Amino acid sequence: MPHPLGNAPSKIIAVHLNFRSRAKERGRTPAHPSYFLKPPSSLAGTQEVIVRPRGCQLMGFEGEIALVIGSRARQVRPEDGWRHVRWVTAANDAGVYDLRYADRGSNLRSKGADGFTPIGPRLLDATELDPGALRLRTWVNGEPAQDDTTDTLLFPFGELVADLSRLVTLEPGDVILTGTPAGASVVEPGDVVEVEVGDGRLSTGVLRNPIASAEHDLEPWGAQPRTDRAEEESAYGSTYVPEPLLDEALARGLRSVAVATISAQLRRRGLPHMSVDGVHPATRGTRMVGVAHTLRYLPLREDLFEKYGTGMNAQKRAIEELRPGHVLVMDARRDTSAGTLGDILALRAQQRGAAGVVTDGGLRDSAAVAALGLPVFHGGAHPSVLGRRHVPWDTGVPVACGGALVQPGDLMVGDDDGVVVVPPELGGELIADCREQERQERFITEQVAGGESVDGLYPLGPAWRDAYENWCKGENSEVP
Repeated sequence: MPHPLGNAPSKIIAVHLNFRSRAKERGRTPAHPSYFLKPPSSLAGTQEVIVRPRGCQLMGFEGEIALVIGSRARQVRPEDGWRHVRWVTAANDAGVYDLRYADRGSNLRSKGADGFTPIGPRLLDATELDPGALRLRTWVNGEPAQDDTTDTLLFPFGELVADLSRLVTLEPGDVILTGTPAGASVVEPGDVVEVEVGDGRLSTGVLRNPIASAEHDLEPWGAQPRTDRAEEESAYGSTYVPEPLLDEALARGLRSVAVATISAQLRRRGLPHMSVDGVHPATRGTRMVGVAHTLRYLPLREDLFEKYGTGMNAQKRAIEELRPGHVLVMDARRDTSAGTLGDILALRAQQRGAAGVVTDGGLRDSAAVAALGLPVFHGGAHPSVLGRRHVPWDTGVPVACGGALVQPGDLMVGDDDGVVVVPPELGGELIADCREQERQERFITEQVAGGESVDGLYPLGPAWRDAYENWCKGENSEVP
């Protein structure tokens, strides 16, 4: 099939984030555009099949507006950038998330395979278009998937051309993929992706590309497809529906019993060191049940803070890795003389669906955090930022929080008495034993309130067993 541009461009440049809707979906808004390169060999035309490598499961589509440079651009100003665009057309910035890990940052194998940049079918004359009044639409199997307009761009087209031309000479025929709006997701072999760009008068026509599976295995040399929950969430975008981290019946059961009771039952099983010592709730009356996701801080080293403590550091990554039902557990070495969480990151954790946060370090903005309603347990309030004492180091590793060993996937239960760590395999049996213990304690409380001595009564001794059994048969025997 003839090349969609006639001759191959010297380069294809793709923008990571540009539509406000996509930035909101991703949970971050960049201050400046960022880019990656796709090889010219990835170009394809309409009706050409996009082939998903065998072994990959996360074939992503991204409807985009493609700009084709018409005249050489070197160090142009933003107000002059659009003049260097000759054509506008539709594009699909396709890729497989299963290989992103292999070229983190460059996207070479995940986005650069042959046929992964279909464009067309028609080129629109840029001089006849208002770059701020274009509409981009994408369909999958005839169903709308994306619909957005260029008046919502973070970085207008002229600004992209100017920004790139500061250091990179744009040659005639070069292609700029200008970012995708919200709604990009995953497609399967047999699906059909269609993209159209227009302004109400002019249209590129519909770029149509079927999805197929490769007929042979990916060769064994080199990186093989690999994925995890974070990549799945990134691939599916707003359509991602994760499996629940915690069975709802188990969660209800753990909420129905006191942390003090759980602690007693763990001790009876030979696990006396499961409490997270020294933490208390930011808001009284807090109940928390969730699954641990961990973050580890190390002591401050000024020469390493620039590398590990700034930008999208482990603290921020941990927040963005949270899934609904997660409890973020922070190991700050029980050092409460610096903050490990503030109101903005607590809000983001809440938006991510977190079930709570536990830190044995300090809490900044404590009143604002308490007002959020997110269960937060902390070692103490402190006004300083983490750089005073801590370097955020890594996530998803076993940590020591408040003297307790916490592994990713452990159950975390908290109330006004504090927080305990529950091994996942013990959750179900603990609930039944905790309920029985609390029923006995209600009986004992009634007897003590009636004037009985605790001798032989608390804990429940043989002399009171028959009385307790009879009491259980009455109205007061209902288990909450």
